[in-house]
Amino acid sequence: MLRKFVLTMITAGMLFSCSSDKEDEGTNASAILGTWDLTALEIDENNATTDEEFGKEILDALTAEQCYIITLTFNEDLSVVSQNSGNYIEINVNPGGTGLDVPCPTESDTDISTYTFDGERLTYIDDSLETVTVTVQISGNTMSINAVEFGIDNFDTGGQLIFTRR
Repeated sequence: MLRKFVLTMITAGMLFSCSSDKEDEGTNASAILGTWDLTALEIDENNATTDEEFGKEILDALTAEQCYIITLTFNEDLSVVSQNSGNYIEINVNPGGTGLDVPCPTESDTDISTYTFDGERLTYIDDSLETVTVTVQISGNTMSINAVEFGIDNFDTGGQLIFTRR
């Protein structure tokens, strides 16, 4: 009788420990699911290039208006939809001539692809049919991706792209 009890306890312990490992993996890999808007570009202010500073300034201004020029939607079926308005940004001088006027673009390019995510590395097929792998850090509703690795036009000179989940 004692032998059956011990065997039952060992078996139950193994089942529960295996179960929680798989749940942790799923939680990790599923952390990327949802719609993410590009909300910031973090740069090293001391070593940033002019392009990085300009890109950050434009992105900050558009984000302040709740205009998100890059949106990524990661679906459970491992498809990803990207909407990028970066190619449609118009930079003007404001009416007073004292600064820039950057209206929210009304057009965007939409791409649909597939992806894999292991909780740390995101791999996807870009619009040139090339396989791209980038390191992703997700903390709650904030995702950080190296701008150079990600290679999005107009935001690929340096820094960290910060996405916020809707």
